[in-house]
Amino acid sequence: MKILMVLTSHDELGDTGKKTGFWLEEFAAPYYVLKDAGAEITLASPKGGQPPLDPSSDTEDAQTDATDRFKNDEAAQKVLSETHVLSGIDDTEYDAVFYPGGHGPLWDLAEDKDSIALLQAFDRSDRPIGAVCHAPAIFKNTKGEDGTPLVSGKTVTGFTNSEEEAVGLTDVVPFLVEDMLKANGADYQKGDDWASFVTVDGKLVTGQNPGSSEEAARKLLDLLR
Repeated sequence: MKILMVLTSHDELGDTGKKTGFWLEEFAAPYYVLKDAGAEITLASPKGGQPPLDPSSDTEDAQTDATDRFKNDEAAQKVLSETHVLSGIDDTEYDAVFYPGGHGPLWDLAEDKDSIALLQAFDRSDRPIGAVCHAPAIFKNTKGEDGTPLVSGKTVTGFTNSEEEAVGLTDVVPFLVEDMLKANGADYQKGDDWASFVTVDGKLVTGQNPGSSEEAARKLLDLLR
């Protein structure tokens, strides 16, 4: 199993002067689920190199067994610091792709032409696509083969409007994930705020929030098996 993980390169939280990036749990939990299952993982990001870590995901109350494991894993830290430049990735080399969230993807991956092309290639060849929390932002501009939004008519989830309101960023983010998915014709589903909730529709796996990231990775593995 060769799996590509795509992370954000964006670190500015709108015009707040604060930093954002990828969410640590949403990278670490899927990374170890996939790695422990024997997958060969490649990491990429729009700019390559070390992707920015959302500082809010590095606070004490945001830590999990997976994040603790990552902080003691020098090999994984090195791999993360050397992500490949997304434009140089050959999608045909991978069996599946997984996108961790954090607020960063709302700004860069939602609009990134290389990410859009990659997703459309995976969709055309019916290979698994996973995205968790804010990462379903990647479906904002992706189209299916018929030219309609890739998520149109598909059951998906992603960070809820109420969860965004709870973290106080409704008026900061460029768009709300829930609203965008609905506007693109998706059958948007959600569970309780902050509880693990994952949807699978064909080869498309989406998780609602950070706590959904491990389950989402397991569902992606199920599709590969």
